[in-house]
Parts: sequence; structure tokens; C-alpha cells
Amino acid sequence: MSAFTLHPSHSDVTARLRSAGCVFAEDEARLLISAARIPDELDHMVDQRAAGLPLEHILGWAEFCGRRIAVGPGVFVPRRRTEYLVRQAAALARPGAVVVDLCCGSGAVGAALAAAVAGIELYAADVDPAAVRCARRNVVPVGGQVFEGDLYAALPATLRGRVDVLVANAPYVPTEEVGMMPPEARLHEPLVALDGGADGLDVQRRVAEGALEWLAPGGHLLIETSVRQAPTTAALSERVGLAARVEHSEEFDATVVAGGPATAARAPR
Repeated sequence: MSAFTLHPSHSDVTARLRSAGCVFAEDEARLLISAARIPDELDHMVDQRAAGLPLEHILGWAEFCGRRIAVGPGVFVPRRRTEYLVRQAAALARPGAVVVDLCCGSGAVGAALAAAVAGIELYAADVDPAAVRCARRNVVPVGGQVFEGDLYAALPATLRGRVDVLVANAPYVPTEEVGMMPPEARLHEPLVALDGGADGLDVQRRVAEGALEWLAPGGHLLIETSVRQAPTTAALSERVGLAARVEHSEEFDATVVAGGPATAARAPR
């Protein structure tokens, strides 16, 4: 019988998580204790976390932009750095804007944008069925729609030429670097959400190449990327006729390339 079955305490759970290598063991212990309904359930949750399952998959949610975003096994967990993508997109969107969240995963970006900008017309899409099911739990309640399919092929044809803000947190990890990612990611998140091809930019290329067909006049394309890849990501937008700028946040340790009309105003940081 586990030592935690009868009377699990915060200190007991913290000690076990810390021994398993959890950096934020105290905070994680508090969350697991709050989520568990009975001691045996807590014991099982601690077992899962000690074995390396992402905390968010165990809890069933991730905190993102001050919201609880539903996540589940096999679904990409939204990162805090992606909050910077939301911030940049929210600075460009206006009430009533048509917003598309491509490679939406859990739908965290779209749901956060709907909360930040009143009255947007929100659409989200992902190729992974598990992600789509999860995204519907987050996007539909805020008035959005979620579609399953490969990038633009998933979207309703009526959106062509109408999208004001197109956001994409496409996978951008080079294939050979996926194996160096933390076990939580490479073992428990879908490869399709991580692997961006030889240079990490295969999906970004396809997003950029199709963007003009879907953007409204004056529309914007925003892509999360890395500092190292940002010049190439920017070149992808410029190649299709968008004026690209690179925005970086030290606070979020995040980089976003924004492509838009040449006369577009600079988005606030």
C-alpha cells in the first residue's frame, strides 16, 4: 500500500514529486491535492506525475492567459510563451474581426483572443482529431467553430478573402531536435504538433504560401517561431507579398513574426 493512501499531506506529495525531478514540486503538489476527490485518486495522480505525465494532462486543464484551457492525453499543452502570440494578435484584431487559429491544438489561442477582443468571428482548425475534440471544449463556449483537416483545407470556403487576423502556432522544432525535447513533450504530446520538418519550418511555409488567398485586404498573418528561425519565418511572409516584422518578448521568452500590409502600424508590445 502506498504511503499516501491513508493520509497524504502536502509535504508528502511535494517530497515525492521532488524526488521524481519536478522542479515546481510544491506548486504541483498543491494543484494535485486540490484536484483529487479522494486519497486514492491523489495517490494515482502523484504516480502519474512521478512517471512523467504532464501535469496539465493529469489535471485536465492548463492555465493560459488567465483562463483554464481544457487539455487531455495526447493533446499539445499550450505554453506560456504563446501568450505573446495572443497579445500581438489582440493588438491587431478589432471587435467583429474574422480570426482564424490554424494548428489550433487545444484551441487556447483562439479562446484567449475571443476573451480579449469582444465580438470576433472565430474559427479554429487542426489536423489531429484528438486536438479538434479538445479544441471544441474551449472554442465553442466562446462562440467559435472548430474544423478538422489539413490547414486551409479544413476551413469553410466562404472565409476566402475575409480573414482579418490569421494566427498559427505551427510546429517549428527541427526533426533532429525532437529527440532532445523534455520527455513530457516528446513522449506525451503528438509528434504532429512538435515536428516541423528538417529545418522546423515545413508547416510555416505552407501557412505562408496559402495566406493571401484567405486574408482580407489589410489582413495580418502572425506566426510563433524561435529567435533563430525568425529571419527565415519573416522571409516566408515577405515572399508572398506581406511586410514582415519580428517581435520578441524577454518577458515571455517568445518570438512572433507578423506579416501584413506594408503600411501596417506597429503592434504594441
